[in-house]
Amino acid sequence: MCSDTLLEVDPAYHVVVEPCGKRVRVVFAGETIADSTDTLVLHETRLPAVYYFPRKDVRMDLLQRTEHRTHCPFKGNASYWSIAAGNQVAENVVWSYENPLQDAHAIRDYLAFTWNAMESWHEDETQVLQQTRDSTPSNLNIFSDWLLSDAWNAASARELVMRLSHCLFSTGVPVLRLQLLIRTLHPELFATGYTWWRDTDEVDIFTASHDVLETREHRESPYTPILNGAGGVRRSMEGPDPQFDFPVLRDLHARGGTDYVAMPLLFSDGQINIITLVSDRSGGFSTEELGQFYEILPVLSRLFEVHALRTTAITLLDTYLGNHSGQRVLEGSIKRGDGENIHAVIWFCDLRDSTSLTEALAREDYLAMLNQFFDCMAGAVLDHGGEVLKFIGDAILAIFPIEDPDSPEAAERAIDAALAAQREITLGNLQRAERGENTIGFGIGLHIGNLMYGNIGTPGRLDFTVIGSAVNEASRIEGMCKTLDQNILLSAEFARHFPTRLVSLGMHTLRGVSTSQELFTLPPASRADTTGE
Repeated sequence: MCSDTLLEVDPAYHVVVEPCGKRVRVVFAGETIADSTDTLVLHETRLPAVYYFPRKDVRMDLLQRTEHRTHCPFKGNASYWSIAAGNQVAENVVWSYENPLQDAHAIRDYLAFTWNAMESWHEDETQVLQQTRDSTPSNLNIFSDWLLSDAWNAASARELVMRLSHCLFSTGVPVLRLQLLIRTLHPELFATGYTWWRDTDEVDIFTASHDVLETREHRESPYTPILNGAGGVRRSMEGPDPQFDFPVLRDLHARGGTDYVAMPLLFSDGQINIITLVSDRSGGFSTEELGQFYEILPVLSRLFEVHALRTTAITLLDTYLGNHSGQRVLEGSIKRGDGENIHAVIWFCDLRDSTSLTEALAREDYLAMLNQFFDCMAGAVLDHGGEVLKFIGDAILAIFPIEDPDSPEAAERAIDAALAAQREITLGNLQRAERGENTIGFGIGLHIGNLMYGNIGTPGRLDFTVIGSAVNEASRIEGMCKTLDQNILLSAEFARHFPTRLVSLGMHTLRGVSTSQELFTLPPASRADTTGE
């Protein structure tokens, strides 16, 4: 080995580049991506060995350069490529030091591949199943290298569960099943769970609604005492008289389980989540295995908390802003004035006679009616690809963005949503009438126009919405529904974009609009099917 291939950073850390001496081949999506007898191997303290291939032996035609970059203080800046082969694409899984620092000149312009992203690796004719790791003596926890080199790089909680499961199994911990339960801040869901089984090597995701807390299944689950702060649960499923005090233990025993361990996974705010391990080895887990795993739980909890916080942020943005608006905010549209000009169908709907209803009905009854109205209207908008922007008292503002100004697709989806909402209201009113309750009256105004879509308000309190004269006109059009005794009214601009024949209701003056406008409604044939029969 040449001395100039040894990078001595300090006595406890080293990097060595040396010839592999074997033919190395890497496969992705059934394609051989690299095949070389001139491969170099980079050994770095506490990290897996990495193969570096000369470009002449790499299928560069299957690689696509990206803008992604990483930096190493003694190797320099790494450029990245994605691989596209067959029907698969893996992003940023190939890197190269094209202009390395002097100490790393040996791997200049060589390419390396992310091990776990590839289908298979081969030395000569033998498949290599696992990367070799640096053999420098270390007193660190057996999982420390994994935490430093692999765990932090998981892109999601699901991927982190998969990587953790592989880490445990590869270090000799006899894991049959690993399960994680993370409580969520969600209006409908109590928790999200992730389950890995060794025999399938897949991570299945499940969700639990808030209603599950009232079920017998939850009351008899080992999760319940942990969520209530009682600590962890461990049960042996071996011996002449195993303690099956939780029904799930019988199911696990039937699948070969011998030892069950459930531990609280605490987030920084004190939230209790749960991680469970099941062994199928005779005698179960050893004290050393569980002790070392327990040592890394605080770090694991922070890693999972990062993913949970992102999921919570997305959930809250979707819930309070809507999917499209929430995505824009998440992508960085967070300053006053951030936004874009769009062309869209504007939907404005309103509950009829809400003022008199608030006076005539008890608060609970009125809120129940209002929420039923919102369920029918907003649900129809969302089901047909629209974006609910705002609940304004007893009204809803929504949009259907128009991507192609020559296409009627957005207008057609808006009409389909209006008819679906009308059907739901009609069916609901039949049931309300049978119960002797007030029926729901409504109006929907549809218009098309140019809008500013973005942040308005004060610097510290913003609203992501649409503004423009077209929004005001849509509101005024909806306001004419009661005057013209129609549930659905359409502007002339909407009619121009909608290919189906509409019924003109003549010219009308809209409050606050300088010129009169022709209004339309749907023909009787379109309105007839409002009961779903």
